[in-house]
Amino acid sequence: MFNRVKTYYIIMNHKNLWHLELLLMLEFTKYFNLDDIWAVRKISAAVVNISGRQRMLSQRTAFLSLQLVCSQVATERVNLRAHLLDAINLMEKSHSGLINGDRSMNLPGQTSKEVTAMYFQSPLNLDKQVRDYIAEVRALVQSPDAELEQNNPHLNYITTTAYSQLLEALDAVVTQYQQESEAELLEMDLKHLKLYQETCAAATQAEDQAAELEKALIELKQAQAKLLHSEKMSSLGQLVASVAHEINNPVSFIYGNLSHAEVYTQDLLHLLNLYHEYYPKPISEIQDHIQNIDLDFLIEDLPKVLCSMQIGADRIRQIVMSLRNFSRTDDTEMKQVDLHEGIDTTLLILQNRLRAHPKRPTIEIVKDYADLPMVTCYAGQLNQVFMNILSNAIDALEEGMGNREEIAGEILPTIRIRTEVTHPDYVTVRISDNGPGIPLEVKSRVFDQFFTTKQVGKGTGLGLSISRKILVENHQGSIRCESQPGEGTEFWIEIPVQSTQEQSAVKQKSKALNS
Repeated sequence: MFNRVKTYYIIMNHKNLWHLELLLMLEFTKYFNLDDIWAVRKISAAVVNISGRQRMLSQRTAFLSLQLVCSQVATERVNLRAHLLDAINLMEKSHSGLINGDRSMNLPGQTSKEVTAMYFQSPLNLDKQVRDYIAEVRALVQSPDAELEQNNPHLNYITTTAYSQLLEALDAVVTQYQQESEAELLEMDLKHLKLYQETCAAATQAEDQAAELEKALIELKQAQAKLLHSEKMSSLGQLVASVAHEINNPVSFIYGNLSHAEVYTQDLLHLLNLYHEYYPKPISEIQDHIQNIDLDFLIEDLPKVLCSMQIGADRIRQIVMSLRNFSRTDDTEMKQVDLHEGIDTTLLILQNRLRAHPKRPTIEIVKDYADLPMVTCYAGQLNQVFMNILSNAIDALEEGMGNREEIAGEILPTIRIRTEVTHPDYVTVRISDNGPGIPLEVKSRVFDQFFTTKQVGKGTGLGLSISRKILVENHQGSIRCESQPGEGTEFWIEIPVQSTQEQSAVKQKSKALNS
C-alpha cells in the first residue's frame, strides 16, 4: 500500500509534498481505528480459546473421573471430587458464556447461524450434550464411595461420551469458531485496505497542503511497524507461555509420580521374590496364572518400561523449558548467553515444520558449530532473528529446491548453520539453504519494510527488516544476504562478543592500567 503512495509522491515531487501527505495521513486516521481492531482480535481470540478450553475440560473431567473410581484412598477421593466440581463449574460457566455472553471472558454472546445450529440442532445438539455430560459428572461426584466401581453407569457414560460424540462435537465447533474468526479478520483487513485506497484518491485533491505529510507518513510507518511487531511478539509470548504452562502441569504430575511408581514397583517385585523364596511351589491355579502372564518377562520388562516413561517425561520437560527460553520476557537488559542454545531452541520449536510431508522429504539440518564464547546480547531478540531467517529458509525449500543434493535418488532439502569467531571480537552465524535462490531485483529489497514476495496473508514484509534493526541498532552488528537464482541463499549474521558499554569499560580499564 505504501509503495503506491511513494510512486505518486515521485510524480508530485515539486508540488508541495508535505501538505499533500499531511492530508493523506489525516484522512487515513479517520478509518484506521486501532482500538476497534484490537477489540475485534481480542474477542475473536477469546471465543476460540474458550471453546478450545471446553474441549480440554471434557478430557480432563473424564480423566479425573477414572482417577476417582480407581482411587482407594479416602482423602484422595475427597480432593478428586473437589477437582471435578471445579472443572465442570468452569465448563458450565464457559458454555454459558459462549452462548449468552460474558464480559469477564470477553465473550460477546452473539453466535452465527452455523454455530447456533451446532449448539441447538441435530446432528450435534452440543448444548444438550454438554448439559447431559455435566449432569453425569455431578452424579458421579455425588455417588457414595461404595458405588465407585469400574462398571458405574455414570463413569461409563462419561468416558464413552468424552472420547467420542462430545469430543467430535467440540472439535467441530472449535473449527467453526476458528474459520469465522479468520474470515472476520480478513474482512476487516480488506475493509481497511479499501478505505485506505479511497483516502489515497482523495489526497490527490490537496496539493497545496502536502508540506507536512512526508514526516508524518514516516512516523506512521515506524509506529505501524512497531505496533505489528509488538502485537506479534506479545501474541507469540502469550501463546508460548500458555502452551508451556498447560503442558507443564500434567507433565509435572506424571514426572513427580514416576519415582514413586518405581519405588512401588521395586517393593512389589521384592515381595514376589520373597514369595518365590519361601513358597516355591504355590497352588496350581497360581502357577497357571504365572505362566499366562509370563511373570519372568514381566519382572524383567517392567523396570525398562518405567525407564522409558522417565526418558519421555524428561524429553517433554526439556521442550517446555525450550519454549520458555525462546519467549524470554526478561530482555530489558543485555546478558551473556550461548548462541548455540538459542539456535537449538529455535530449531526445536520449528521441528514440526522440518518433518517430511507429501510435497517434500524431511529438511536436514547440518550444524557446523565452532567453539564460541558467551555473547552479551538481548537473547529473546536474537531468538526472533534466528526464527525469522530459519522460517524463510523453510519457506524457500517448500517452494522448490535449486542447488539440491541427491541421496539414493531422493532430493534432500538442507539447511546448514555455521558459526565462527571473527575479527576476533565478533562472532558470525551463517544460515544457508539449498532452495531456489533469490533474483537480483528481489535481493536488493529483502530488508525493506513491508516488502514481501509471499502471498497475501502469509507474509507482512517485516521479518527481515526487524531482524536488521535488532542486529544493527540494538547490537551494533550486521546482517547481509548472499544468493543467486538456482544456488540457494545464505544469510550472514555478525555480532560483537561484548556490548558497546562493555567494550568502553574494558578500554578505560586498560588505559588506566597503562597510565
